[in-house]
Amino acid sequence: MQKGKRTFSIQTIGEEGIHFTNETGTLDVSVFVLEEHLFRVLFRKHHTLTVQATWLVAPGMEDIPYEGRDRLDLTPFSLPGFSYERSENEGTVSIHTERLKAYIQLEGFKVTWFEKKDGVWTEVAADRNKQAYNFDGSLGRGIFHYMKRDQEDRYYGLGEKTGSLNRHGRRYRMMNLDPMGYDPIHTDPLYKHIPFYLTRTKEKSWYGLFYDNTATSTFDMGNELDNYHGFYRFYHAEEGDLDYYMIVGPDAAEVVETFSWLTGKTTMLPKWSLGYSGSTMTYTDAENAQEQLYQFLDDCKTYDIPCDSFQLSSGYTSIGEKRYVFNWNRSKFPDPKQFIADFHEQGIRLCANIKPCLLQDHPLYEQLKEKGMFINDEDGQEEEVVQFWDDVGAYLDFTNPETIDWWKRNVTEQLLEFGIDSTWNDNNEYEIWKPDAKAHGFGKPIDIGKIRPIQPLLMMKASFEAQLEFDTKKRPYLISRSGCPGMQRYCQTWTGDNRTSWDSLKYNIKTGLGLSLSGIYHVGHDVGGFAGEKPDPELFIRWIQNGIFHPRFTIHSWNEDKSVNVPWMYPEIIKPISDLMRFRVTLIPYLYQLMYESYQAYKPIIRPTFYQFPKDERTFTENDDFMVGDHLLVASVVEKGVHQRDVYLPENGKGWYDFHSERTYEAGQTITLPAPFNQTPLLVEAGAIIPINDHEVTFETKNEEARGFLCYPHLTEGNEVFRLYEDDGETNDYKDGVYTFVTVKMDCTKEEVRVHIEKEGTFPLPYEKVRVYFPKGEQRTIYVNGSEVCTNARQKIEVSI
Repeated sequence: MQKGKRTFSIQTIGEEGIHFTNETGTLDVSVFVLEEHLFRVLFRKHHTLTVQATWLVAPGMEDIPYEGRDRLDLTPFSLPGFSYERSENEGTVSIHTERLKAYIQLEGFKVTWFEKKDGVWTEVAADRNKQAYNFDGSLGRGIFHYMKRDQEDRYYGLGEKTGSLNRHGRRYRMMNLDPMGYDPIHTDPLYKHIPFYLTRTKEKSWYGLFYDNTATSTFDMGNELDNYHGFYRFYHAEEGDLDYYMIVGPDAAEVVETFSWLTGKTTMLPKWSLGYSGSTMTYTDAENAQEQLYQFLDDCKTYDIPCDSFQLSSGYTSIGEKRYVFNWNRSKFPDPKQFIADFHEQGIRLCANIKPCLLQDHPLYEQLKEKGMFINDEDGQEEEVVQFWDDVGAYLDFTNPETIDWWKRNVTEQLLEFGIDSTWNDNNEYEIWKPDAKAHGFGKPIDIGKIRPIQPLLMMKASFEAQLEFDTKKRPYLISRSGCPGMQRYCQTWTGDNRTSWDSLKYNIKTGLGLSLSGIYHVGHDVGGFAGEKPDPELFIRWIQNGIFHPRFTIHSWNEDKSVNVPWMYPEIIKPISDLMRFRVTLIPYLYQLMYESYQAYKPIIRPTFYQFPKDERTFTENDDFMVGDHLLVASVVEKGVHQRDVYLPENGKGWYDFHSERTYEAGQTITLPAPFNQTPLLVEAGAIIPINDHEVTFETKNEEARGFLCYPHLTEGNEVFRLYEDDGETNDYKDGVYTFVTVKMDCTKEEVRVHIEKEGTFPLPYEKVRVYFPKGEQRTIYVNGSEVCTNARQKIEVSI
């Protein structure tokens, strides 16, 4: 090992941070002070970056240019400047704000991180004592970062991963892959590339680490052990730059929400995106696809299943047995415009599947090849041919402006002008196994191995823009299977092609929570399972009971026996399934409120219980429960033959209500709840105010609005204020201030409960009165807007606003 490469000294000091260089001048390290609780460490060889742009870091931004942002542009940050403090001793430099400190040993550039807690600096993380970085290539090819590991550390995040929520002890590969029918406990990697995780230390400190690098990488969270180095974990990227961000916070919430802000605002989707979305590959693969889809429409009406959208799987693009993006199979769909109009007449939008790879016999393949719109081979001369579905083809290159224009034009002409409402960006993992295949790079060719996850990100951005430019008034709604940090700026997602099993039901919950802990909030799963055998009635209904509480709710399948997962697939359980799906519609005002909070305040929609109650150690035990927003605790049944559910009630200092029986419980205990087929075990935090759609829900009335508030008074004393956000749910008028807040204040004493409701804003509400409900066991005197009211068995109380 050459010592000169490992010993550093201060090169320059600026208001943004301190810059170091090694003795040979071949390696620079910058420590940027971005916010009081957010630092960045950037390594550069020979004063240059391998990838000059970032597509992932977009602090508070809704969008960034296709070319990305200059990686050295720090203008979006607060930059405490010279308000940070530094001190120097022989061989060490310390940099700190009021919340975060980096203590640097210049020999080997070993960083130890401290957080100030109760006025005392507490160590939270540190580089490994020896060989923390790959300065001279002795650790192998690529970028390495080794850090100390404590066996009591808990690691969360890393996006879309299988198995337990706590990642400690496993090794994960970070690359986009298409693992159809994956094992929900063991398979790795899955579809998304999210190089971020957060840690809870044994001292109960929290911090997050984010590596701004989109090369294929490995996160070893304690799987590897070496006698010479003690307990450690490491990050390894095959290419690119070592550029990482350290975030500290008092709890998981601040770390996660800071990371969400760091990578960009979560898009505000239309309200109808929260409704049930029907789908199956079987229908559009059939020769009589249009006939089968009309039957789906009739069955929704027959069985009273509220449905807001349907996902057109790629069979609508088929020629023979293959799929060709932007082609309409006119034998299956003789008149696409009329077909789409008929669905619209019943209040159902259509989301069309599109893929970024053209098969070698696609009618437009040669034309695009001539224009250089594909990702090329390592010489940059010919398109890189890869396996795709049942043939070979080439991937479109979204770092080529001409490709972007072509894509947007076809989305417009082949889909939007036909009446299609949404793009389903699918099979966009970009499985190009040759890392030195060449992307256009906006005029500066770049190896695909350095930016592979950027291709699906730019694909969804192009689809988003096409939809927005086609109708500037409407909010674009997109779905994407693959992606990376920043995808939340454009789309909703799901956990891919899961396999039908009880394990999938159980562990998909954790996979979705892992995404939520990684800044990706609009998530869901293929309810019932996508691949394999069809679910039996018990598994199917338990999956629906769970799915109705996720931001994305779709039933999607490609069963081996060609059966279709639909709400009416088992006659004996149609009634409870209809009840559950209508209950989902009742909850949409609450879910839409959470969508607004994710957009406005970077808050996840679904959360682990420890996220909401970090002071309760029992919430850190692996469990199958999750929070929907601040107040609803969902306890899904995830085991066969179970008809009651043990639920731990986190310590909240308030108490809990059983949503269904309205019985009250003290916090900090485990209770047993019935788990029939027509309802999910569901708890509500005392003090909660839950907005609902109080209109009778049927297929025909699913879009009608009436507003109710379920009030759950504090069991003794307490005050609550809830502000319900309302807008038209579809246009971009909210960006011009066209929205209204309905404020509900609830003051509880031992003798009385007082509720006051008022509205403020410019959006004309679709209702003039609201209804207020209280638990039927409430015995205190109740006043609503100053008038005493009687509440017998949840009698509705109507209030004009």
